[in-house]
Amino acid sequence: MSKSIFFSCVALSALTVPAAGLAQTATQPATEQASADNSFGDIVVTASKRAESINSVPMSITAASGDQLIRQGVTGPADLAKIVPGFSFVPTPNGTTVFSLRGVGFNDPSIGARPTVSVYVDEAPLPFTVMTVGAQLDVERVEVLKGPQGTLFGSNATGGAVNYVAAKPTDEFHAGFDASYGRFNTVDLQGYLSGPITDTLGVRVSGRIQRSDDWQKSYTRHDTNGAQNVRYGRILLDWKPTDKLTATLNVNGFKDRSETAAQQLTAIRLLAPTQVSKVPWLGVYPLSPENARAADWNPGVDYRRDNHMYQIVGRLDYELSDAFTLTSLTAWSDYHQRQNVDSDGLSYSTWNISNRGSASSFSQELRLSGDFGSAKFILGGNYSRDKTFEEATTDNTQATSAYTLGAFGVQGLTGVRTAQKFKNYAVFGNVDFDLTSNVTLHAGARYTKSDLDYTACVRAIGSSIPAFMNYFNSSRATLNLPPLTLADFQNECVTVDANFRPGAFTSSLNEDNVSWRFGLDYKISADTLLYANISRGFKGGSAPTGSPLLLSALKAITQEQVTAYEAGFKASFIDRALQVNGAVFYYDYLDKQLRGRIASGSPFFGPQQATVNIPKSKVTGAELQVIARPVEGLNITVGGTYLDSKVRGSFQNYTILGALAEFGGESFPFTPKWQLVSDAEYEFPVNNNLKGFAGAAATYRTKTFAGFGEDPLLKIDGYALVDLRAGIADSDDKWRLTAFVQNVGNKYYWFNVDKVTDTVRRLAGMPRTYGVRLSYRY
Repeated sequence: MSKSIFFSCVALSALTVPAAGLAQTATQPATEQASADNSFGDIVVTASKRAESINSVPMSITAASGDQLIRQGVTGPADLAKIVPGFSFVPTPNGTTVFSLRGVGFNDPSIGARPTVSVYVDEAPLPFTVMTVGAQLDVERVEVLKGPQGTLFGSNATGGAVNYVAAKPTDEFHAGFDASYGRFNTVDLQGYLSGPITDTLGVRVSGRIQRSDDWQKSYTRHDTNGAQNVRYGRILLDWKPTDKLTATLNVNGFKDRSETAAQQLTAIRLLAPTQVSKVPWLGVYPLSPENARAADWNPGVDYRRDNHMYQIVGRLDYELSDAFTLTSLTAWSDYHQRQNVDSDGLSYSTWNISNRGSASSFSQELRLSGDFGSAKFILGGNYSRDKTFEEATTDNTQATSAYTLGAFGVQGLTGVRTAQKFKNYAVFGNVDFDLTSNVTLHAGARYTKSDLDYTACVRAIGSSIPAFMNYFNSSRATLNLPPLTLADFQNECVTVDANFRPGAFTSSLNEDNVSWRFGLDYKISADTLLYANISRGFKGGSAPTGSPLLLSALKAITQEQVTAYEAGFKASFIDRALQVNGAVFYYDYLDKQLRGRIASGSPFFGPQQATVNIPKSKVTGAELQVIARPVEGLNITVGGTYLDSKVRGSFQNYTILGALAEFGGESFPFTPKWQLVSDAEYEFPVNNNLKGFAGAAATYRTKTFAGFGEDPLLKIDGYALVDLRAGIADSDDKWRLTAFVQNVGNKYYWFNVDKVTDTVRRLAGMPRTYGVRLSYRY
């Protein structure tokens, strides 16, 4: 059976609810009742890889049930910014989304980029951000853990971890769906079937279909872009053959045929001004209107993605005794990508990319957990093996950069090819020890050994090779070196050493580290917790993913280190009608990784794209979240984060226009100083069988910049967004009908700005959208 047929069958079977079920009385599964319960201290999370009340966990956590995510319009991981204080996301032109928590992120859009905010489903890792598209399918809840999580969740979690908990099979038959229709003919249809097969085996089948028409409009001609078409599916089996053994098998995947987003041209900044006569139209191309729907792209190109992934996860839990449990977690993921991206904001080819690639991941964790009453511990080991491949072919034949080789102007295509292999070996342990009835000590550590092998080269394709060869030969002649021949350009590589000899760059990076965490918490009462933690996390070394022509710019950079200090409290008041959580934190950063440039040392090339380390930097901040139920039926949540990020000491790099500058003392890119999230909903009875509800959500963030230097070209204005919803529901929440409006003020805002060759362009957020949604539970 093909993967496409598999996704379709799973989705359709989950969305087909028997008609007979519509007359039955809804009975919500126990797990869903627990997640939807608004008794704040009773929300159960598994942040420490065991079930605990959220108010007993001594760290900053935001948790939300699956139903809450649907009600508040949180349709995927990026939308967590609506409900999680300190969570940010940056969409990139190729569709990859970069996540950050409390200013800790890694803005690299490539397939093989290792994120600083790791995403998991039932503790199984999704090691690359491109794999997270389907993470929010049919979830019981989501838990967002802030601060370094390397002790229990592994490397590359310096910012935090997002763990989705999938909804599990139920002891009785249950089914449900959520169907919405909105602007741009947007349809979002998801559902599930759940129940027992035998006395010991349960199954849950879920699926989702998202599709919409084009929402972007060309402002230079009659054309549209931006259609959405994604299918998701999951089959989850739970088997309990004995009282001691539980086995779970999770098979899931997605297929994405959406169109890549076009960008908005905001400025022309020629890379080679002396060559503008070769492309005279470029200097007079109109800039994009400040309208969310306005953009431009090459006509006649198919921008539909052909991206798909499947994952298989197996888990075994065996109770060795009442005190000890052995857990095995095995996961395999396989992702493939093929798509075209218009990266210049023009209807001409100054930087248009055809991208294909893949990523695969295997991980195995074995751990032993124990409970001695006053002490709870976890000991385990982990092995993972990940591979990525990416090949991007670039058409920049209409850019001034195509003529920078003098008389040998490039008339063909160029590109970059990278391949990476990651291996990680780790052992870890964690203990929580009750020093007294009110004071608990927490300690954990993980030793990780990481091996990275990679190869990369910038390619010249077809007729481009002779142009590069002639140019390099002219340069070699000045060094009294013999000329190159076409035979010297193996695998089409045109990356060169200091003597202008081409070849691929191949190297290895072997590192190890020890992540750790120590903390104390003090339970003043059953409803109040004080805590203080010190933790250290690492993000593994990274290979660059740009397209420099010098081999020296392809050198990998070392791992980054974050030492985090945090103190906070969690308190309930007025019989748990009011919950207040707060924290202050300080992150001491060493060797923060970011995409920048390095000096080439050659007048022929100028600054070269590279991944670099910032020697020293820091983040100081504070968070406060208030959850209140002031009167019956009214629920209010307000949260805010303050961040003061800064490069410490001297750090020199290059501005957007390639000028060397000092960035010491500047704030991190993509890190607004203030972020606020809020939501309020009021529920009221209509009659004995119906209730009404109305709600509003608002988010706000201050300005930031998309790069160092605070160049106005890179400014991302602050903005506030407001969503509204209202509707009616069955008194038992068997069904719920909602009308909603998102971005009710039709605010124009944008997430990302960048310069490529001759243009500066931005990615805008969605305009006002609206629609209706029907939810049903059987």
